[in-house]
Amino acid sequence: MHLTRRELLQYFGATAATGLIGPGCIGWTREEAIPVDSWHKSVCRFCGSGCETRVGLRAGKVVKVEGLQEGWNRGRLCIKGLLNREILYVSDRASYPMVRKNGQLERVSWDEALDAAAAGFREAIAQGGPDAVAFYGSGQLFTQESYTANKLFKGGIGTNNVDGNPRLCMASAAFGYKSVFGADEPSGCYDDIEHATLFFVIGANMAECHPVVWERVRDRLRTAPETRVIVVDPRRTPTARDATLHLQIRPGTDVALLNAMAYELLRTGLVDAAFINDFVTFREGTADSPPLTLEDLRAFLEDYAPEKVANLCGLSSAEIREAARLFGISQAALSFWTMGLNQQTHGVAANRMMMALHLLTGQIGRPGTGPFSLTGQTNAGGGVRDTGSLSHALPAGRVVTKAHDRQDMERLWGLPEGRISPNPGLSAVPLFEAMREGRVRAALVMATNPARSLPNADRYRVGMEKAFLVVSDSIFPTDTARYADVFLPAAMWAEKEGVLSQSERRYHLVEKLVEPPGEARSDLDILVALGERLGHGALLKARTPEAVWDEWRMISAGTTYDFSGMTYARLKALPGLTWPCPTEQHPGTCRRYVPGEDPLAKKEGRIDFYARPDGRAVVFLSEQGPFREALTSDYPMTLTTGRRLEHWHTATLTGRIAQLQGIDIDSLEIHPGDAAVMGVKEGELVQVTSARGTVRLKALPSMRVRPGVVFALMHSTEHLVNAATSDYLDPTSAQPEYKLASVRVERVKEGT
Repeated sequence: MHLTRRELLQYFGATAATGLIGPGCIGWTREEAIPVDSWHKSVCRFCGSGCETRVGLRAGKVVKVEGLQEGWNRGRLCIKGLLNREILYVSDRASYPMVRKNGQLERVSWDEALDAAAAGFREAIAQGGPDAVAFYGSGQLFTQESYTANKLFKGGIGTNNVDGNPRLCMASAAFGYKSVFGADEPSGCYDDIEHATLFFVIGANMAECHPVVWERVRDRLRTAPETRVIVVDPRRTPTARDATLHLQIRPGTDVALLNAMAYELLRTGLVDAAFINDFVTFREGTADSPPLTLEDLRAFLEDYAPEKVANLCGLSSAEIREAARLFGISQAALSFWTMGLNQQTHGVAANRMMMALHLLTGQIGRPGTGPFSLTGQTNAGGGVRDTGSLSHALPAGRVVTKAHDRQDMERLWGLPEGRISPNPGLSAVPLFEAMREGRVRAALVMATNPARSLPNADRYRVGMEKAFLVVSDSIFPTDTARYADVFLPAAMWAEKEGVLSQSERRYHLVEKLVEPPGEARSDLDILVALGERLGHGALLKARTPEAVWDEWRMISAGTTYDFSGMTYARLKALPGLTWPCPTEQHPGTCRRYVPGEDPLAKKEGRIDFYARPDGRAVVFLSEQGPFREALTSDYPMTLTTGRRLEHWHTATLTGRIAQLQGIDIDSLEIHPGDAAVMGVKEGELVQVTSARGTVRLKALPSMRVRPGVVFALMHSTEHLVNAATSDYLDPTSAQPEYKLASVRVERVKEGT
């Protein structure tokens, strides 16, 4: 079965509200089908856009979800937003705990399941110490849940083996912001879209992956037609179709392109000399390395003149010069990016250079300007980055390697000095490698599906099978749940209470509206119960969502993340608040670092980069560097991966919706010229082979991809695309290189 988007609209009872339907299918409202007893404010649980919703209830069930008119999304939702209702009632909802006995998962009581989980963890700690256990979380957990897990493992158990799937999607952005500005997260807000005169979109297919944000960009293009759009993407995506200039770059060459643009900006004088003089410093390697000068940067960039890197990037030098010119002459340049820039071994360098373009041109701190990374999950920013729920981090920007930061958290958590380990824990991919090698013997996996989402996934499935694995999820079975020794059924968005934060640093409250199915519990309840059994109950004094939130507000006070003013009462009344927000009277901050707007910016003048010791943001001299995996005669093509509008991540949720199962997610886009050389026709089976593994998909000849590049969706539930993707890591952020793998593609002969 194949459904068009129009047929999907009809299925979901949706109509165009104001004729504003774009490529992301925006502006829908449902036909009234079922009477609603009461309406409640909430937030979409899918991507990091954070669309605000109205949820209609009847007889204890969610019967309607629509966009909140008062929200930043102005009442709009994409198809995934509408699916918030459907995913609650799919047939595969997990409803009771299970423990593996004689090789099979069997239904047990909660007490038996939690006792088994605690026993497995105690045994692992007894054999290998605290670092023999780990927590692997998700950007889909509420802030209270990630915060509590972080506290239990780092403060209670004594291991920094706390990481999660946000490491796979946005770690390079987080390290980029921290090194350039001294603090993580974007400086601007969605309101900047209405002021921009240039959108620079690199490594992001916003029309499909952040469609409501993109529709707001299209609003700007409709009302200000002189606004320009530059899209940098190896594919001609729906986003690229709106571009003034589409740079169909060769995958993995973003640093060279951005360096070439910086070269051209300096050559033509399209830089802000006063801003550079007052607010910028130059470094190489790390933020505390000896300072360099603008002339050092100018000399460094000589190797990146457009004509020198054009062939590497697969572009013409004229295209690069035009991109630099449009960026330089723009009155207000706003850049967006996401996984396309982050998921490569040069991810941090690419992020730094993207931020450098804004600093060199002074395109930051004014309406319509700034570097703005988008997140892929609904709470990867607030729940994981802000709470420090990564292996190197501690809450509110602190890090485990700094004694002062550890002592701060030990004092705030009531721990003895020296309790928190000074050693960074294992990040995502090394964590599963340690499970494979037997160094990590037990792990708790919450709200994520690493058996399908990890790169080179077959390798790390071995680790999941060897370790004692406790899995908490809303759906059963998932690929990961098949390896569980203990499975715990979890509640989903409106079935529990918590706080989410999205890409513009806006925190929202999600209230519990309905009961979860069967015996499912919130992840917070599960963490507290496990913590009790492991002897750390006294540490987890805050046990309700509101109590944990109040503790977290206290932890953030006085830091560059200050959320002190975001009380539950305000979050219930308002469509979210953006931080910093240090007092209960503060309205929230749209643009950080701007005196008079950001309450933490105390200096006079145009901007105050207060999170940096010298008050200056850093422009790094960043090399493109060699490819970790070169093209060879055995592997002559490049595989890159991405997503499409209707499905989300590993399709654990959207794949359960029967009517979405007709949408093709199992094809390999291949340039028609390459397909002709191979003798491959549309619909024929091809095998994609990398040095790690193979996957078979249906060939889809398409001009959307460059010659020599093939593209697959990460959603496929029948075929493991991540068997072939690369697990090489960025050396700074430890983010894997999903966007670039050398492969060969072969037509599959019948019967083989």
